[in-house]
Amino acid sequence: MYIQPNEMTRDEYEKLVEMVGRECIANKLRILNRAVTAIYDEALRPHGVTIGQMTVLVTVSRMRHASPGAVGRLLHMEKSTLSRNVERMRARGWLDARPASDGRTTELHVSPVGRRLLRDAHSAWSRAQHRTREMLGTHGLGGIVRSVARLSQVRPSGV
Repeated sequence: MYIQPNEMTRDEYEKLVEMVGRECIANKLRILNRAVTAIYDEALRPHGVTIGQMTVLVTVSRMRHASPGAVGRLLHMEKSTLSRNVERMRARGWLDARPASDGRTTELHVSPVGRRLLRDAHSAWSRAQHRTREMLGTHGLGGIVRSVARLSQVRPSGV
């Protein structure tokens, strides 16, 4: 049963806030995400790419024929976030967009400039990868890998 905050005693309210602050999984993951993203973005900054953009480039490369919708679903990205990234990446010459063979959709392709960027940024990415592995430890990294593998079985609503 939901209790309005003004129906709680101050002590009940403070216990609730303390418990949510201490136990919220989403908050802990957001903090971890920011820390890991900062490691990669710092390493990749000299190449002018963020880890989010690099992830899109790698995903498009791996898919070969990548519709924006399929990329978004695979990466669990909101459509607006993906669109914003794709437009920036197209403006920088990293991605090309062409009509798909069905004529109804667009296919994304990594351009030669994008492929060169991935090649040139690889050593910076490797350094960030090493730092992140050290931060997470074997046990932490294993838990993340297993959790991500389960995502294909559980889809959040709206993604």
